[in-house]
Amino acid sequence: MLTQVYSAALAATEAHVEPAVPAEAIGWGIFAAFLIMMFATMAFTSVGHRHSAVEEHIDPHRQHPNKHDHGQARH
Repeated sequence: MLTQVYSAALAATEAHVEPAVPAEAIGWGIFAAFLIMMFATMAFTSVGHRHSAVEEHIDPHRQHPNKHDHGQARH
């Protein structure tokens, strides 16, 4: 218990250290990163619409079949 009291007293006497970068700059940097990711997402939205959707081949012998065939693979 004495060790805990000593470490608490030692921590209380330490000087406060200011961060090298202000919090607002960090926030704006994160905001800018999300804006860049949003613009990249918006730029590539048309890629998924270039070709028409193709039906998936139903293979009943797959080891891990998907659950999206709605029972069509069953006999």
